[in-house]
Amino acid sequence: MASHRVTPALQRVLFTWQHVAWKSRCCAVASHAKYSTVYDPAEKVHVKMADEAVCVGPAPTNKSYLNMDAILEAARQTGAQAVHPGYGFLSENKEFARRLAAHGVTFIGPDTHAIQAMGDKIESKLIAKKAKVNTIPGFDGVVKDAEEAVRIAGEIGYPVMIKASAGGGGKGMRIAWNDEETREGFRFSSQEAASSFGDDRLLIEKFIDNPRHIEIQVLADKHGNALWLNERECSIQRRNQKVVEEAPSTFLDPETRCAMGEQAVSLAKAVQYSSAGTVEFLVDSKKNFYFLEMNTRLQVEHPITECITGLDLVQQMIRVAKGYPLQHRQADIPINGWAIESRVYAEDPYKSFGLPSIGRLSQYQEPVNIPAVRVDSGIQEGSDISIYYDPMISKLVTYGSTRAEALQRMEEALDNYVIRGVTHNIPLLREIITHPRFVSGDISTKFLQEVYPEGFKGHQLSDSERWELLATAVALFVAAQLRSQRFLGNLRVSSSQQEQRRWELSVELEKGVHAVTVSRSGSTYAVDLDGKRVDVSSEWNLASALLPVTVNGTQRTVQCLSRSASGEIDLQYLGTSYKLRVLSKLAAALNKHMPEKVPEDTSSILRSPMPGSVVAVSVKAGDTVAEGQEICVIEAMKMQNSMTAAKTAKVKSVHCNAGDTVGEGDLLVELE
Repeated sequence: MASHRVTPALQRVLFTWQHVAWKSRCCAVASHAKYSTVYDPAEKVHVKMADEAVCVGPAPTNKSYLNMDAILEAARQTGAQAVHPGYGFLSENKEFARRLAAHGVTFIGPDTHAIQAMGDKIESKLIAKKAKVNTIPGFDGVVKDAEEAVRIAGEIGYPVMIKASAGGGGKGMRIAWNDEETREGFRFSSQEAASSFGDDRLLIEKFIDNPRHIEIQVLADKHGNALWLNERECSIQRRNQKVVEEAPSTFLDPETRCAMGEQAVSLAKAVQYSSAGTVEFLVDSKKNFYFLEMNTRLQVEHPITECITGLDLVQQMIRVAKGYPLQHRQADIPINGWAIESRVYAEDPYKSFGLPSIGRLSQYQEPVNIPAVRVDSGIQEGSDISIYYDPMISKLVTYGSTRAEALQRMEEALDNYVIRGVTHNIPLLREIITHPRFVSGDISTKFLQEVYPEGFKGHQLSDSERWELLATAVALFVAAQLRSQRFLGNLRVSSSQQEQRRWELSVELEKGVHAVTVSRSGSTYAVDLDGKRVDVSSEWNLASALLPVTVNGTQRTVQCLSRSASGEIDLQYLGTSYKLRVLSKLAAALNKHMPEKVPEDTSSILRSPMPGSVVAVSVKAGDTVAEGQEICVIEAMKMQNSMTAAKTAKVKSVHCNAGDTVGEGDLLVELE
């Protein structure tokens, strides 16, 4: 895989990358050509490879990473000759590029003309049409208000996509299927656009139902040369944000790939583009493709292009910014192998495919010991995941000579990724990359909704997998008991009888109770379960976060997330966490007499499903609300979420106000 190198001519470069797990203070960085591995432990993780770090403000982005004055001052203090803006915050801000130029600092990216032209979705669509790029039918202007949005949507024909003109990253986007959804979408999209981009202008275009989202990476210099570096398949999305990407796409044939690439280059040349950029397309089932937008920056998913082409895109951006011509011709750009990227988020995948989670990483271990695995992250064990930034923990990339090889490595990498302290989306990622539809390449932007129409529920165990899991939990329970009886390799009570080698136990999973018999021979446990015999062997290193086991000859890597003295075991198996309970035969008999906890009546209360801030409260005590009526709006990591009533009732009490910060599970409103 490519490594990032800085040319000798650029001795000092200021990087203001977007990272996702920074603590309460933020920094900009100046770096020399050679990275230093010696750093002050007091410095933040995202700058530990830098030679210098300059604080640019407190955690809120408008006071730090969106604060141009602070970043310009950091560049002045360090004597930086250039700024690489990363892939967020000011990376597509023409005013920032202009101000850098006014101070004699090079912006590592395109010039202000290209940023403005492609950053405005309305203008970019007009330019694309002129450059003979296929475009989506829609309204070529700014939508003034909700009622005009309804009128325009009616003229175009439902469904329509409401989008922020200055937007990107899935923010400020809503799909509307009727007039009511158009009004609501206009409100939320304009609010998100203003919050994320400082520009609430919206446009409306025809929504292409059930398409693929495929993008073309382009690279251009200041001498009129431009290349397309093949495609990235980005169809696996939730809330218009990418989750899994791969390069190349299973869907494109060479002719379609070439046509898309040539149109992407045509658009880049139309705006005198110079740097790395991405032209995004929607592709229908008949391989008709339509221009969506151009991102005038480095994409989050750029590593998979680096894997299959061998080009270091960051190095190429720095070369272009310095004024060097491209080193390659179009015929030189290969497709070597296959690369897949999984976006590992601090999110709860069981809530709308991923609502943000915050907390401290109490344990963190990346699977970098596996060959052909790359992990791009800005955090380490002990880092805080806060409400101020995108919830992405890392970009997990695997490479293989074939797609099957890359997928197998991704599966192994996800099983070996240790993340404790925050809820994460590894269960969803693993299910996606092993699902038969994904493996066969039968995907679209509706993949998650179609595969999980009732929402994501985790891995659904087959009978053989259930036996594997139950047997593993029982073997782990016995191994832990035996370990607790020893100290420095000897039995704690020297006068005790010979070690026990046979156990009669009970194991419970999802309210199913199974009587089991376990016998031990060395490091292997034979588990008799429901008339089946399952052999489980391992080194049983219970202090390790990862537990490699062999179950009836099949090798697995499981993680024991927690164990309690009462026999409760939480195991991560095939990516999903399962709560089991292992008891002795006597304890299981007595446990039947224990009272069960009565679940909370959630129809009369509204709790926050995620940490965030309250944007608006629409009700007060004494109001009568209808089922589905909006009660309040919670903003988490720049995304706004409407909280609605579960039933028709009178509001008993309101426990939040606009501007409040709330945690996951906090009580918002009570109904009678």
